[in-house]
Amino acid sequence: MILFRLDASIREGMSVSRKVADTAQAAWQQAEPGGRVIHRDLFQTPVPADAWALAVSAGAVPEERRTDAQRRAVALAAELADEVAAADAYLLAVPLYNYGVSQHVKTWLDLLFTDPRFAPGNPPLAAGRPAALVITRGGGYGEGTPRAGWDHATPWYRRMFGDLMGMDLHVSEVELTLAEVHEAMAPLRPLAAESLRAGHESAEKNGRIIAERAASAA
Repeated sequence: MILFRLDASIREGMSVSRKVADTAQAAWQQAEPGGRVIHRDLFQTPVPADAWALAVSAGAVPEERRTDAQRRAVALAAELADEVAAADAYLLAVPLYNYGVSQHVKTWLDLLFTDPRFAPGNPPLAAGRPAALVITRGGGYGEGTPRAGWDHATPWYRRMFGDLMGMDLHVSEVELTLAEVHEAMAPLRPLAAESLRAGHESAEKNGRIIAERAASAA
């Protein structure tokens, strides 16, 4: 079995999404001790911002007329597509930044979708494959909070990975991840601790679920 793991947090060792994803991966590996993990870290190796435009423009000209930059972009798109296509299950650790999606994730997906295997209009290659989606938010965005309705990332992640790519999503969400960093959020730390505890618990369960479902589909 192969697990594809995607990380996007810029906080590295301080990242909550990475730590919660570690919990999910450990549960998956316990269920699949012989499994292999393909890891794409979008902070360590970000997709170049111009790669999408280059890959799109490359599709409009014959291969022999493409520039070297266009060829590199097309090759990178194929590399990303190979990683996703090879997986039996997915672990996607994605944060909310400035009330929206991570630019690293958006750039990665844009380029991925230029590969013919993932181009819109084709049957979703990952359809039905299980995915553990870990979403983290620095603040609180629930009903009744000052920022209710400001989370523009979670619906987008669900739409892209679940509806568009067809993955069988199992979602773990953690809020208030910046409560330990900002003194102004100190009164919210008990709630943050509970959200983190629940997130790890959910991630552990989802790690087992995606292992079981991938095995049953094999």
